[in-house]
Amino acid sequence: MLQIELSRLKKIDDLRLVWPHEAQDFTPWLFKEENIECLAEAIDLDITVEEAESPVGGFSADILAKETGTDRKIIIENQLEDTNHDHLGKIITYAAGKNASYVVWIVKRAREEHKAAIEWLNENTNDDIGFFLCEIKLYQIDNSRMAPMFVAVSTPNDWKKEQKRLESEELSESKRGHEAFWCAFNEYAWKNQKFAKTFRKHRARPEHWYALSIGTSEAHIDLTRYSRTNSVVVDFWIIDNKLIFDQLYAHKNEIEEETGIKFNWRRMDGNKGSNIRTEKSFIFQEGTSLSEGFDWLMNAAMKIKSVFLKYI
Repeated sequence: MLQIELSRLKKIDDLRLVWPHEAQDFTPWLFKEENIECLAEAIDLDITVEEAESPVGGFSADILAKETGTDRKIIIENQLEDTNHDHLGKIITYAAGKNASYVVWIVKRAREEHKAAIEWLNENTNDDIGFFLCEIKLYQIDNSRMAPMFVAVSTPNDWKKEQKRLESEELSESKRGHEAFWCAFNEYAWKNQKFAKTFRKHRARPEHWYALSIGTSEAHIDLTRYSRTNSVVVDFWIIDNKLIFDQLYAHKNEIEEETGIKFNWRRMDGNKGSNIRTEKSFIFQEGTSLSEGFDWLMNAAMKIKSVFLKYI
């Protein structure tokens, strides 16, 4: 019989062995793309960081971010100790000051009274804002390097907020069509191991677009369905940096040869953003198999991420 030697997972209680200071050590660590992605996975929210120590009156929020592909602002407040009233007040102040859609409070340990306070806020605010309470843990196996883990303690009650939204706002037929399309896309796309390793899944929304993070705050990929024109589109969106567009355009021939795609290069002078687009005709009608459209979206997105990032 095969004997497998196992070890034990050991919890490291002193977070300050790794991050001695919240502002000088933990916040810069979390600001890095690979680390914010760990938080994003734990709370199922696509996060693009924008600014550390973002001013709010005479105070400063640890991290100002936004939901990838949208203008929804996210406030992240770090606390490498047990929750307290001071930080509870801060997250509300920062949310108001930045007009945030999401607030993420990261702590060593969530006390019951503060967990209850976050749950109360999620129950009694509308669907324009959501509060996350998340614990940061450290673990080690034998003498291995220590590994962080984010654990969501309290999150917005999406079902109840969705019910509130549906009670107050009847979704149009087109929005219901968008929501159904992306729900089906989620179900289909993440069965593909290659796609699942390349992108992170998030909730389907009643919008015509679906944003994919690519590991940089400078750009993202949008998948779009246009039911009126019967087409699906993949856009590489550059947020506010014409130099990146120019860098990519300088390698236009190599990029199109490597991807096998002829793109529509749209610098959009006069606008902050730029995009590089590919489009395919796809008829949306009852009984049509969506797999062809899904496969095209997935393949184009994977090629764009793989090739474009080499030239940025």
